[in-house]
Amino acid sequence: MRILHSIRSVNPEGGGVIEAVKQISRIHQENGHDVEVLSLDSPDDGWVGEFPLKVNAVGPVFGKFGFTRRLVPWLRAQAGRYDAIVVDGIWQYNSYGVWRALRRTQTPYYVFPHGMLDPWFRRTYPLKHLKKWLYWPWADYRVLRDARATFFTCEEERRLARESFWLYRCRESVITLGIAAPPGDAEAQKALFLEQFPELRGKRMVLFLGRIHEKKGCDVLIKAFARLIRDSPPAIDPGTVRLVMAGPDQTGWVPELQSLTKTLGIAGQVVWTGMLAGDIKLGALRGAEIFALPSHQENFGIAIAESLACSLPVLISNKVNIWREIEADQAGMVDSDDEAGALRLLKRWFSLERGEQQNYRTRAFKCYAGRFEIRKTAGALINLLQTPQA
Repeated sequence: MRILHSIRSVNPEGGGVIEAVKQISRIHQENGHDVEVLSLDSPDDGWVGEFPLKVNAVGPVFGKFGFTRRLVPWLRAQAGRYDAIVVDGIWQYNSYGVWRALRRTQTPYYVFPHGMLDPWFRRTYPLKHLKKWLYWPWADYRVLRDARATFFTCEEERRLARESFWLYRCRESVITLGIAAPPGDAEAQKALFLEQFPELRGKRMVLFLGRIHEKKGCDVLIKAFARLIRDSPPAIDPGTVRLVMAGPDQTGWVPELQSLTKTLGIAGQVVWTGMLAGDIKLGALRGAEIFALPSHQENFGIAIAESLACSLPVLISNKVNIWREIEADQAGMVDSDDEAGALRLLKRWFSLERGEQQNYRTRAFKCYAGRFEIRKTAGALINLLQTPQA
């Protein structure tokens, strides 16, 4: 097949959506499919040339919405080259522009909302939701309504999407995201990570890996970690435990969080790495003792799948949409998305005997292999794209 992914940006700091597109497209290319990307980036943006797929960058754009006059004419002229267009993400011109360009053509398009219809956003940002309501009926409602299919990455995402807007209509399908098995030598990767952050040698690492953002519960995790250190259960030597906060700071929140660690008296036990990639990121995942993500809203969580693939168990909130799968496979632990819940998770983990911790690591990888291996996702997506009535 000839597939085009429409996405806001291929900047890797955008998080899991970009990584999902990159990984699934690599498998499709290996299986003989042609895959390109249509983005709102400027052709001069550095990350465009670094992206491993051909990027048709139609920016620069105007405003946060990402409007550009180039998208619709370009897609109308090029649509015949593709068998399917996959829209990754909504609320930006990369989705509405695809609808404008393709609504009277024979080229089918499909939509991955990637959690952007979760009602958490409505409750947390009511003013933004009001603005979306003004936009929804004439834009993204139509985008979903006229799509050949709308793909949700788990049943929970599909269920929650129906609660965001009463004006809602789409052809729903569920297709689980996945990732490839981590490449490279595990010991060499751990060594590389520790060379970069030597203060973590010999430490027991609680790893947060993701965008430093309010919805991820970063402050909740820091407060719970501080209480863990203060209470010091018998199984913990507080001098050996570190919280590693790894990820890009997209909203300028890090200085406030760092100030919080000083107030709580744990500044010396929290390590801020910035964004990690490649072998250094894999070294962090392979070297950590546990992955922690007490998100207030999380659609899928590519970092969760990456952790499981590295045999790293996860501590997550019940606001992560795949929490039921994690709990069913006993690949980690689940609790509420508040300080008390995060603290219970940390205490439960550090109270386990080493043998039981190892059992969790074994089950973590089995969970990945059984549910989130990328080839299964890639094959399922091709099957859906080739089904006329999908």
